[in-house]
Amino acid sequence: MTSRRQERIAEVLTEELGLLIGSELTDPRLEDAMVTVTDVQVSADLGNARVFIQHALPDSQTRHVLSALQHSTTFLRRALVENLHLRVVPELHFVVDDTEKRASHVDDILDQIAAERKSAERAAAQAPGQDHHADAEQRESE
Repeated sequence: MTSRRQERIAEVLTEELGLLIGSELTDPRLEDAMVTVTDVQVSADLGNARVFIQHALPDSQTRHVLSALQHSTTFLRRALVENLHLRVVPELHFVVDDTEKRASHVDDILDQIAAERKSAERAAAQAPGQDHHADAEQRESE
């Protein structure tokens, strides 16, 4: 369970890192990445922070984006010390947030299930009518 202090620090780090990454980093690997900080999780001892990010580049570029962010960690931590006046700034560990992709995948699966149900219902609705028609033809032949 996270403490209120962890939550407050995570909120402040999310906002400040978003600003720093968006406006202060000049790494060419991040030029077209449009990196967004989606969440920060701070450890109980406040010594480590997992920074969840999303970017606009293809998945094949994820490694380069993470590498550029890891390379800028010293600059980011120094800026956080200056801007936030925290006694201790946690070590930053960047992770790609794939929540949106997983949610999209779940939505696709649910859409597929709904389509399959709809087609099964149509087939079931047509089947009794066909059976009734076949029964009528069978009665006529008798």
